[in-house]
Amino acid sequence: MQALVVYESMYGNTHTVAERIGEGLSSGGWEVEVVPVEQAATARLAKADLVVVGGPTHIHGMSTKLSRGQAVAEQTLQAEAAKGHELEVDPDAEGEGLRDWFDGLDLVRPVLAAAFDTRFGASPLLTGRASKGINRKLVHHGCEVVVPPESFVVDKDTHLVDGEEERAAAWGRALLEGVVAKAKGLHWPEVAAAEPDPAARLDDVLESGGRYAPPR
Repeated sequence: MQALVVYESMYGNTHTVAERIGEGLSSGGWEVEVVPVEQAATARLAKADLVVVGGPTHIHGMSTKLSRGQAVAEQTLQAEAAKGHELEVDPDAEGEGLRDWFDGLDLVRPVLAAAFDTRFGASPLLTGRASKGINRKLVHHGCEVVVPPESFVVDKDTHLVDGEEERAAAWGRALLEGVVAKAKGLHWPEVAAAEPDPAARLDDVLESGGRYAPPR
């Protein structure tokens, strides 16, 4: 089985989360590619059994051309540096964004999918969640979503909160379980009650503020 993890990243946080999700998927024996959005061409998508798509939350949702430009503008970086926030722009930050990618998306066959984002650690009502928009776009393009969209949190210094990298890897492993559940004809809320075999357990999923808690 093959998975493709597609990310849009400004300062490297979403990139890091994507890599950890890929590691979680790889732990189940899947072949995994982790690529920036501009490299997620039709040929790559055509080979994938699962597509996982994520990006940063900008102004309550998915980034726009304007918000992406502002994020990497020299005056923005200087202003953040003056606050003590030394931001390192991701190598692919100035490439294509997810909105444009979705506009040109051409899936040759239905595919399983999941969405994630990075956002500040406040209530989703205040920050918004890009993953919700990404999830809607995936469904619009005919994808079969296997788990609810997920958020990974950055702090006020725009760094991933401690433990989020590990949580991303755990979520990657949970995606494998979501695929198994989907193959069995189950839906996410039903899995805990279904008592599937231990390799496909989903009863450690806790929805609290849109966050996935890995098994303790």
